Amino acid sequence: MDKIDVPLENITIVDFEDKSKALKKYTDQGLKYVCEKITEENLNQVLSKYVDNGGLLIDLAWNIGANDIIKWCHDHNVLYVNTSIELWDPVKEIYTKSTFEKSLYWRQMQLRDLSRDWKDAPTAVIDHGANPGLISHFVKQALLDIAARICAEKKVSPGDEEEISHLAKNRDFAQLAKKLGIKVIHCSERDTQITNRPKKVNEFVGTWSIEGLREEGTAPAEMGWGTHEQKLPPLANTPPYGPKNQIFFPQMGINTWVRSWIPDEEIVGMMIRHGEAFGISDRLTVWEDGEAIYRPTVNYAYMPCHETLSSLHELRCRNYELQPKIRILTDEITSGEDTLGALLMGHCYNSWWTGSSLSIEEARSLAPGQNATTLQVAAGIVAAVLWMLENPREGIKLPDDLPHDFVLDIAKPYLGKFISTPSDWTPLKNRKIFFKENPAAKYNPDPWQFENFLFID
Repeated sequence: MDKIDVPLENITIVDFEDKSKALKKYTDQGLKYVCEKITEENLNQVLSKYVDNGGLLIDLAWNIGANDIIKWCHDHNVLYVNTSIELWDPVKEIYTKSTFEKSLYWRQMQLRDLSRDWKDAPTAVIDHGANPGLISHFVKQALLDIAARICAEKKVSPGDEEEISHLAKNRDFAQLAKKLGIKVIHCSERDTQITNRPKKVNEFVGTWSIEGLREEGTAPAEMGWGTHEQKLPPLANTPPYGPKNQIFFPQMGINTWVRSWIPDEEIVGMMIRHGEAFGISDRLTVWEDGEAIYRPTVNYAYMPCHETLSSLHELRCRNYELQPKIRILTDEITSGEDTLGALLMGHCYNSWWTGSSLSIEEARSLAPGQNATTLQVAAGIVAAVLWMLENPREGIKLPDDLPHDFVLDIAKPYLGKFISTPSDWTPLKNRKIFFKENPAAKYNPDPWQFENFLFID
């Protein structure tokens, strides 16, 4: 609230779980809290009671149809921001839907259809937490940092140096990524927060939305597909229409593992679908005569905290039925940090990582009662809100459409150590082959092919 000047009596929180005890400090000062569940049937009735023309709606819920709530805000001249594109019932007809219909790409196409004819519309910023959200701004910062380092170290010819400097100055990020030779971008994350209250049997423990992780983790693995890739993975699906910048797999993201890197270690993370795989790969595509001549591969590589890894394995044992008890870690965390950033690969330095490493100690000093993961998300939301307040008639925007310098100036004080550093890492650097007889263990001599990132024994 130190960034947004609004009286508490002008804020209303609606949640279907009883949060009155947790919010008492603020309700005593005038904040309004309503324990009510928003449904497809009562959406208009509930929202009309608490927000009106010129208002702002921050949507941090799960399983509220994004298209319906975004259209409501558009029709009522209300600013809107969320951290993910949700459906009312994501498991409805899950056994009959195609992989494409289960994808986030499909939801993005539905949103494009909804807003196609909107003119001079109230701003709605979609997918703007940490990832998706801040990760898009980390990518832009990394591109500028790589460009500056290349020019300073005279790694290219004078003509190329002039072109790189021109593209960087003009913030032409798609052409800059192409010129720098960026082939692969990971949102790489490792959460090392540990607790003095270990997970119990039939309990799911995590550091952020557990229902959200379960929904996206059991959905198809999904990624932006680069123009440098030589062959589609087995069973990969391609979209039938739209920009066709993504592919999908008929297997769960939590069961699809990829090699990645954070400072200063290699990780093996889950390729859970995330909005940044669509937004970054779409906005960095270079088109020529209707053909995509450049696009990087983009995917998430998530290595959660130990308690969540254990919870996910138990979830598999339960045939993906969520445990009866769930717990988000807060005050019981004893140490650790969330390291989250953009890993850009394929250029003359091999790799470059730009992002945040936020410890639990610093997170608590900034926001008591929170953890490192939730604070990174909150920083992205606050930055988006402040940009919307200055730009209230921009229509629907993805994180990639917002100015990265504006966003990072606001977010950085809440992100702990902000790191932007080169690395000589490739997915083949530390590779060991234990079973040479397994044809899947063979690697491609081009290190940046997706098959080299897939984790196979």
